[in-house]
Amino acid sequence: MFKKLDILVIRAFIGPFFATFTIALFVFTLQFFWLYLDDMVGKGINTIVLLKLIGFVVVHWVPLALPLSMLLSGIMTFGNLGETFEIVAIKSAGISLLRFMRPLIIVTCIISLIAFIFLNNIIPVAELKLESLKHDIITKQPAFDIKEGVFYNKLRGFVIKIGKKEKDDSTIRNVVIFEGNNVIQDNFITAESGVMRVTADKKFLEFILYNGTRYQEKGQRSNLQTDYIRMGFKQYSKLLDMSSLAMNSSKEELLERNPKMLSIRQIDYTIDSIKKSNSLVAKRFTKNIQPLFSFTRFEDSGWLKKDTFKFKNVASFSKLIPDSIKTSVCQNSVAAVNIAVGNMSTLATEYKTKSESLRVHEIEWHKRFTYSLSCLLLFLIGAPLGSIIRKGGLGTPLVFGIIFFAIFYLLNTFGEKFSKEYVLSSFGGIWLSIIALLPVAIFLIYKASKDSQLFNNEFYFRFFRKIKVIVATFKAQKKSNENVSF
Repeated sequence: MFKKLDILVIRAFIGPFFATFTIALFVFTLQFFWLYLDDMVGKGINTIVLLKLIGFVVVHWVPLALPLSMLLSGIMTFGNLGETFEIVAIKSAGISLLRFMRPLIIVTCIISLIAFIFLNNIIPVAELKLESLKHDIITKQPAFDIKEGVFYNKLRGFVIKIGKKEKDDSTIRNVVIFEGNNVIQDNFITAESGVMRVTADKKFLEFILYNGTRYQEKGQRSNLQTDYIRMGFKQYSKLLDMSSLAMNSSKEELLERNPKMLSIRQIDYTIDSIKKSNSLVAKRFTKNIQPLFSFTRFEDSGWLKKDTFKFKNVASFSKLIPDSIKTSVCQNSVAAVNIAVGNMSTLATEYKTKSESLRVHEIEWHKRFTYSLSCLLLFLIGAPLGSIIRKGGLGTPLVFGIIFFAIFYLLNTFGEKFSKEYVLSSFGGIWLSIIALLPVAIFLIYKASKDSQLFNNEFYFRFFRKIKVIVATFKAQKKSNENVSF
């Protein structure tokens, strides 16, 4: 049974929690639309589609908004209670801070559990829907995705770079179009300005370019002796096939394989499959490489024993080969080595790709737990911090909340980057923020339970005033001693 004190604390917590959660979601959602607002306004995007996009973006930011709201609401709740001296009255009644925090710790654990279920079941579906919807919008409006000064490579066979887009998203400046169909030869177009638009049948992206140059190489692809052509133009039209942007079933399946769009059970299954696949690489290496070298079948025959074969009087291995077959032996050896190197390179690339995929899946697996536990951790930082600073409202709590959340976010970002670059293990990188901030939470709880004046201005004022008096006394004594000695 909850006592009246517990109900009081929970009621004091509910208001700040929902307020901070709503504000955090609003701010995070604005980040997406700040990037794409100019591209979406006036482009004929359906209202229903826009509302769906907003909904999916809001769901996308829930895992990050929850820890922030727990931190801010913890600071605000206990800051308000401390500012009105309710915490002082409760402690004077013999109730410890941890007992006072107990109902909110239970509520926070429930919220963390709900966050875990949300992350595991709803977020993957929302991520898939968001990516699919963004893809559909980009297909209809490629200008939505092509940014100024950024290379755009989602159209198969082309890479586009636009220096500047005008407000109409059709007039463009400083255009560079690379044609990537030929590996050896370089063909590209540069233009001072132009117009970019989608054809009426929605199948091609048309560029009408002005005052530019087309650079082209002609000749056989396998031959480096090609003709280099440079053609200047005042107007030039170029059609880019948009079929590579079309969303089909195969691309949806690829999206579903993204670890962000999988549940923990699905990630476990994928991790197990990748590990089994990587374990077969060594067997495939033996199977693909050894048959290329005929001498490997004599590996266990004892042909290297001294009593079987002696090399004492042979200057080099080539002396053992008759002159009549030396050329063919060398050619066969070089061919076998080249084939072996190619096979080894293919296997190494496959193993590296699967290892990177394994690491990404492991990272996503750990993130489902760390983002849930971060709600509890940041509350355990915010609650004692609020009881120490004893300030309510959005002023001082917001400052401290942003500082600690920035530390949490940076540790998460750096930890994930270190994990992907194999600087840290998957566990060490993703749990870095939890491991680093847990001692801070314990320290703040200890200080709050001891009525620490860690953030009290008067405490520091009195402390520095004492130091000032000690320094002045020391200087006066030193001066008097000098006068006496004189």
